[in-house]
Amino acid sequence: MATADRFRDIIHLELGARSYDIQVRRGLLQDVGIELTRLRCSGKVGVVTDRNLAAHYLKPVARVLKASGYNVVPIVLPPGERTKTLRSIGTVMDALVEARFERSSTLLALGGGVIGDITGFAAAIYQRGIPFVQVPTSLVAQVDSSVGGKTGVDHPKGKNLIGAFNQPRAVLIDPATLRTLPEREWIAGLAEVIKYGVIEDEEFFKYVERHMPAILALSDAPVTHIVKRSCEIKARVVSEDEHEADRRRILNFGHTIGHALESIGGYRGLIHGEAVAVGMVYEADLARHLGYCDQAVVTRLRTLIEAAGLPVRIPNVPFRALWDAMQQDKKVSAGTVYCVVPERIGSVRIVPLAKEETRAWYATIRTGSTGSRQRNSSRTQPR
Repeated sequence: MATADRFRDIIHLELGARSYDIQVRRGLLQDVGIELTRLRCSGKVGVVTDRNLAAHYLKPVARVLKASGYNVVPIVLPPGERTKTLRSIGTVMDALVEARFERSSTLLALGGGVIGDITGFAAAIYQRGIPFVQVPTSLVAQVDSSVGGKTGVDHPKGKNLIGAFNQPRAVLIDPATLRTLPEREWIAGLAEVIKYGVIEDEEFFKYVERHMPAILALSDAPVTHIVKRSCEIKARVVSEDEHEADRRRILNFGHTIGHALESIGGYRGLIHGEAVAVGMVYEADLARHLGYCDQAVVTRLRTLIEAAGLPVRIPNVPFRALWDAMQQDKKVSAGTVYCVVPERIGSVRIVPLAKEETRAWYATIRTGSTGSRQRNSSRTQPR
């Protein structure tokens, strides 16, 4: 089980021998060297980051690591989702071989979700596995991608199709890094925060509703709270289902449509959080159409997403293109697309989607129809 230590700002993710702590504390970036020593890391540390983050954090992080006795090897990649490829993995591999990294050496992911995913995958395959530590600097990474051990890269035909489960030694979160995020990326991260309220915790959803103005203003207390609570929820879900066999799939709410939209746009249009925001609105509306929830759920969700400044309208995408992209998703099983749909705020279920009834729903959102039908319980799947 995942547990939280309110006094030390630590969330423990229990996975037996792969267990680790998630620390959430302002100023934690200054103690990265101390934390790696506490984790018994030694020797070389490869700091993987991107050009944008390097300008803010590479020198200070390298300085504190060197002060703790580490030999620092910077590995700087281009920014953006389009960097998340096997070619970038090759770049990291080349740097590790050139610097003669050993199995006792460590990788440190200093950046957002793209950097974390690349670093974790590289750590999984270099010499069949070396330790890595997550130091997420974006909201999406802090509340979602840094926790749980999913690592990997994209394929031109689908997102996250190549990768491995690889748990970090620790996740070190300094919410102060969010102040250097571009506004678009900061707001995009709020989609994942809202997601946690929908799938698991209505009280948290209410908190975000009440405090959205303060959150958008980057007020310290509410921002730290939403990061910690999001990590607590994800850690609990992951501790119950590490490899996404069942329960962990609820974390994909908004991602079936969201990932498809990213893929269709060639990772040049909507960024991840924006695509998830749109995906949540339309997966909720699909749930309404199929009879799993009422209109009030859709309206409440859309209202909060709009209040965050996130997009709520799906791009003009033909159904065939959307369905084909959804078919490439890693959540497809035996050719069937599965989707997480809300029953109410705080509770979701996983259901298979039939192509023709999904097409019928898609036609209604183009015409503005709001008709729905009763659910067929024999076609659903329990949480």
